[in-house]
Amino acid sequence: MSSDALSPFEKRAALSLSLVFALRMLGLFMIMPVFAIYGKDLIGYSPLWVGFAIGAYGLTQALLQIPAGILSDRFGRRPIIYGGLIIFALGSLVAAFSESVYGVTIGRALQGTGAIASAILALAADVTREQQRSKAMGMIGVSIGLAFAMAMVAGPVLAPFIGLKGLFLITAAGALVGIAIVYFLVPHVTTKAPKGDTIAIPSLIAKLAKQPQLLRLNVGIFILHLSLTAIFVNLPLKLQHMQLLANEHWKIYLPALLISFLLIIPMLIVSSKKQKNKHFYLFSIVLMSLSLVAMAFTDESILIMFIVMLLFFTAFNFLEASLPAFISMLSPAGTKGTAMGIYSTYQFSGAFIGGIVGGLSYKLVGSSGLFLCLAGLMIVWFLLSLGMHNPSKIRTFTFTSNLKNEQQANVLINQLAALDGALEVVIITEEKAVYIKANTQLFERQQAQHILDNS
Repeated sequence: MSSDALSPFEKRAALSLSLVFALRMLGLFMIMPVFAIYGKDLIGYSPLWVGFAIGAYGLTQALLQIPAGILSDRFGRRPIIYGGLIIFALGSLVAAFSESVYGVTIGRALQGTGAIASAILALAADVTREQQRSKAMGMIGVSIGLAFAMAMVAGPVLAPFIGLKGLFLITAAGALVGIAIVYFLVPHVTTKAPKGDTIAIPSLIAKLAKQPQLLRLNVGIFILHLSLTAIFVNLPLKLQHMQLLANEHWKIYLPALLISFLLIIPMLIVSSKKQKNKHFYLFSIVLMSLSLVAMAFTDESILIMFIVMLLFFTAFNFLEASLPAFISMLSPAGTKGTAMGIYSTYQFSGAFIGGIVGGLSYKLVGSSGLFLCLAGLMIVWFLLSLGMHNPSKIRTFTFTSNLKNEQQANVLINQLAALDGALEVVIITEEKAVYIKANTQLFERQQAQHILDNS
């Protein structure tokens, strides 16, 4: 089997898990562009409660993301995924049959309670080889982006015909389809990837939460998702005031998203090849800030609003794709699962706070005031990011070993640390796991494997 490509087994696993992730995120995102408009008939409707309803899933996701990952390691990935999807479906049904905005908010919070992201990522790690793991994770990341794009179109197109109730029922059906996909299509394995690669380790959380480089990235994802959720409390109403009918909003969302995906491809390639990750990262934050300022002052021209949204989504999608990679690059060896757990908690917390901010701002400062406040947050993010290390071609390699004791591990650490390009070596004897953080331009994986085979 070639180590340079996903095997048929791994492709099937990655594609099926990506589809499960996409179905779930499609349901969460599909409500965002339409709830402020089609929720007006609900009892208790107000911009503030619109914000609560849109962002409620973020609170429960943030609280349960790390615990769900830890539980999946103890009780198995599949039981946690099945349970999470069932709860997600129940939350969708509660929202579908609620006649008040309060009931919808409870339903959205229940949807978030089905926090299976960490368990899905851990299962993806279990069914792929270490050298192919990043490709599988990348496929899941792409599926989230595609789900977001589809949701921005599907919500405005379907809502006039089936209403919010229909959208929530589709979401519930998608969760049940997800269960079938996991049961029938995802390969059954009896192996587990090392904990450090997949789930949060409680003893490391406090230390990594204060690590300056990771903290900058965590604050970044918090601001990014706060901004995304907040603007969708207000943007649909703004487009309506610009005489764009609700069922035609997809005509501005779809092309803006599709073109933005095309634009970020060369950005991602150049930033990686030229080792300009930080430069493009800072540029995207500035671009997002400028687009929010322009959004605040665009009141009449649909064409100008389209251009502004294109700039916004280009910046958003580049940052959304870059931040997880930066977390992986900058996290200490053997702590990626913990770092990603903390990162996800910040991400979903941002979505929840963004809903509240979006709802409050509509009454206090209006949509234009909100966009300007968010632009100010981007400036704060930019200033914080100036001290970030520039992620280069750094990667953490994971190996298995047959070490029997700490004395043997200490000898092995010295041998591995002497390899060209090795930056950090961590050995966890009880897990039989060896982590080597290295410069990929200098490090030879085969040399490390040879040392391990002969230890």
